[in-house]
Amino acid sequence: MGAGHAHKLYRRTSSPVHALPPHTKLAATFAFVVVVVSTPREAVWAFGAYAGLLAVVAGLGRVPPLFLLKRLLIEAPFVAFAVLLPFVAQGERVEVLGMSLSVSGLWGAWNVLAKGTLGVAASVLLAATTELRELLLGLERLKLPPLLVQIASFMIRYADVITDEMRRMRIARESRGFEARGPRHWGVLAKSSGALFIRCYERGERVHLAMVSRGYSGVMPTIDEVTASRAQWSYALALPCAALVVCLLGWVL
Repeated sequence: MGAGHAHKLYRRTSSPVHALPPHTKLAATFAFVVVVVSTPREAVWAFGAYAGLLAVVAGLGRVPPLFLLKRLLIEAPFVAFAVLLPFVAQGERVEVLGMSLSVSGLWGAWNVLAKGTLGVAASVLLAATTELRELLLGLERLKLPPLLVQIASFMIRYADVITDEMRRMRIARESRGFEARGPRHWGVLAKSSGALFIRCYERGERVHLAMVSRGYSGVMPTIDEVTASRAQWSYALALPCAALVVCLLGWVL
């Protein structure tokens, strides 16, 4: 199973984190996010400890802070939602810089920002230290339904093909003097989207027929068998285990 080329989030280098089997990193990331989400929002210090743990992982994985911060911009919509919560939430109010804000809204905004940022940061670190092909192999190793793994594999492999098709269609429109300037041009864009869908559907049919003619029976052959030793599992699960200790202390204290 292959996924084509490396994705933009991946940082090609050599580190102990890069060397871990993909399914151990997937399991560790999932467990870490579950622990973070389970932490009470009032345990502010715990989220600082989680950030410190991720900083250690980033250091071991040789992921620069600026590289990580740039990729965290993807959570901007969640930040906007969190900023609105103190203004629209009901309940007890408090004055902050001359503004009347909801106490429950402030806690809700903190909850969304802290847990969302940590979850996105953990995902970015996973993507930065694991190639797409390895991620698919890891999902397969973790017994994710094979059909879902195949769908993800084809999606990744043909995303650039579809993007290139869209680029050619845009160039063709612009070469004929078309430029979208308002709602009156939405009809042309809608027709272009329909044409793109038909082309993608027809390409999918051709690819499927080509695969069937080569013996495809619904299951992709596994070329690489990914395994992990007990030491590698212990190394990978050190992050969620440390986070679990912090979470338990957060509930106790």
